[in-house]
Amino acid sequence: MNKWKGKSKGTILGYRIFVWCIKNLGVRSSYFVLYFVAAYYFLFEKRSNRYLSYYFKKRLNYNFSKTLISRYQSYLTFGKVLIDKTAISGGLRNQFTYEFDGIENLRNLLEEKKGGILISAHIGNFEIAEHFFADIDFDCQINLVTTDHEVTVIKEYLESVSVKQSNIKFIYVKEDMSHIFDINEALSKNELICFTGDRYFEGSKFLEADLLGKSARFPAGPFLIASRLGVPVVYVYVMKEKNLHYHLYARIAQKVKKRDAQGLLESYTQNLESMIRKYPMQWFNYFDFWDDEE
Repeated sequence: MNKWKGKSKGTILGYRIFVWCIKNLGVRSSYFVLYFVAAYYFLFEKRSNRYLSYYFKKRLNYNFSKTLISRYQSYLTFGKVLIDKTAISGGLRNQFTYEFDGIENLRNLLEEKKGGILISAHIGNFEIAEHFFADIDFDCQINLVTTDHEVTVIKEYLESVSVKQSNIKFIYVKEDMSHIFDINEALSKNELICFTGDRYFEGSKFLEADLLGKSARFPAGPFLIASRLGVPVVYVYVMKEKNLHYHLYARIAQKVKKRDAQGLLESYTQNLESMIRKYPMQWFNYFDFWDDEE
């Protein structure tokens, strides 16, 4: 069984290559390099290929040929998202266009002066969300709650090549649960707390819910915290469209009873499933998500 271990793939070398390509070739030309990189993963990454094939064939009901094509397109799209993130952080934000869908939900959330919780997923390119906010004078501190300590070196490198330092703060999940105090402090300042709700790692507490017709495990933390604190919850996704265009979605979570973490999770999975079906190549979970390895 290959479950997510709390660390994501990606190396500092990979990002250095992206930066070199972007600076010397431009964003669109850099995409060309990805056709070869995606081909390598398509041919040689046996494990992730197996899980992608399961996702497309079993969960989205694609036929054999469409599954093969989609597998390649998934790697290609992931590479484009990484290049876009690197380019935007490096000062090329104006080469991209942005579309806002439900941004009033975020404005209303902040007007309540309670802070708010954003729940996203490993879909699209949420890490560029703050660059959307710059277009609409959306002045608010975002705190990203994460377990991925591996991002630290990559984050430091991207900051070194960025023309503007990121305003996103990281709150790392700790075994002694002290991160709860950091979350409460941020909410008291009317700041936003962001979770990704679609990955749990072995040994952590989880909840189960259906996604794409089969039960899967999800991290309990985001839904336990959000259902107990009584603050507004919004599902937020930043999705790549054609060319250099991005679309931000912000949807108010369905109302559930206080402390009903399971109800909030089911609301989330319904919302996430609608996004996955609309953007199937942009859900980047290359492991045995449904614990159904064949």
